Parts: sequence; C-alpha cells; structure tokens
Amino acid sequence: MKIISYNLNGIRAATTKGFINWLEEESPDVICIQETKAQIDQMPTFELNTIGYDCYYFSAQKKGYSGVAILSKTKPDQVIYGMGIEKYDNEGRIIRADYGDLSIISVYHPSGTSGEHRQDFKMQWLSDFQNYIQELSKTRKELIICGDYNICHREIDIHDPKGNAKNSGFLPEEREWIDGFINSGYTDSFRHIYPQERHKYTWWSYRHNSRNNNKGWRIDYCMVSNNIKERIKSADILADIKHSDHCPVSLIIQ
Repeated sequence: MKIISYNLNGIRAATTKGFINWLEEESPDVICIQETKAQIDQMPTFELNTIGYDCYYFSAQKKGYSGVAILSKTKPDQVIYGMGIEKYDNEGRIIRADYGDLSIISVYHPSGTSGEHRQDFKMQWLSDFQNYIQELSKTRKELIICGDYNICHREIDIHDPKGNAKNSGFLPEEREWIDGFINSGYTDSFRHIYPQERHKYTWWSYRHNSRNNNKGWRIDYCMVSNNIKERIKSADILADIKHSDHCPVSLIIQ
C-alpha cells in the first residue's frame, strides 16, 4: 500500500498548479490531505472521482481555514470524522479511515505562530490528541497517523536549530511531546529508513527564497504504530513536488 501525506495549503489553489494531474501520475492508494481550506461544495470531487478516488472531507466551520481529507482508491470499511472534542472538530483537524485491521489518519496539528493564545491551544491539543490516540489504540491497534504535525523533532530536521530555538514548531516542550509520542509506541517512518539524513525538509517559508535555498523544516510525518513498523518498505520526502509551501511525504507499507 502506497500512502502519501500532503499539506496542500488550499486544495483549490493546488489544483490550479497541477495537483490532480500529479496525483493521477503518482497514483498512491491513499492520500491524506491537510489544509484543504475549502467546504465540501468547493472541492474538486468530480475530477478526483474521475481519476479513481473516493473522497472523504472534514472541513472547518470557518471558511477558507484548516480542513483535512482522505482520498482513497479502495472504499474504507468506515470513515470517522473528528475526535469528539468540539473545539477541535470545529477546526476540521482529524479524519480516520479503517481498512480491515488497519486505520489511516489524516491530521493537521495547530500552529502556534500567531501568538501565545494559539500556542497554548496547540499544547492542549497535543495532550488531548495523544490521549485520543492512546484510547483509540485499544481497539484499533494498527495505526498510520499522517499529517502536518507543525513540529520539528530534532536539530537535523530544521535548517537553523539555534536561530529557531525559541520559535513555535521547535520549542523544547514541543520536541519533548514528539519524543513522548514516539516512545508511546510509534515510529517516524522517514527516520526508520533514513535515521541520520540531513537537509530533508517538508515545509519552506515563502519568504527569503527559502525553498530555493533549502532553508526548511521537516514537520510532516507518517507515524506508524510499532506493531507494524517491520512492514515499512520505503519512506520518502518528495521535495521536488511544488503545489504548496509543503511537499508530499510518502510511505509504502506491506
């Protein structure tokens, strides 16, 4: 099974940049999307159906904001929208598709860059999200959790660790959360394949010619529950794909 996670920073904008043609050519079995920034009636559903994908969307109440989706070539057994906590579900942050014993999640973790209030919201979300996943794992033991985590884990995951040490997305408490999440039973699939690879990023600021200079952050992950990590065949960062300020990350699992 080939799975891709991709923060599109607006599915309508990405579509005008060739996203659907690329998707047809890349042909993953499942693609997890974050930041659709669209309501259901604004999605390119007809075009996605035409190239073989069933579409499942969970949009934010606020128009043009957040939103996640799962596009799948195989119809899931069931799709679960949200995590049952209103303040998060109103922002369209998580969607899950079940395929037999396997569950695939598309998640968009909050950013804390807009101020202290949103950073506090982010930290509370991280705590509640981990509790949600821990409870879910009691009944859904094979989990693949794909998405924009808005956190760089280690110094090798960011172009300037010293300069960003006090910035949201690389704060000590955020990095500690990633440590704790991984230690609770999950594998960062990219690091499983490339444990020490440097200069591999998934997001670049639109400012200062950051992408051309590869001054980026690795904040997008496909996390895999440890009980299926030996089924990981490959994982990659598709940095040359440019429909967004993020790039896709891929996972092939047996």
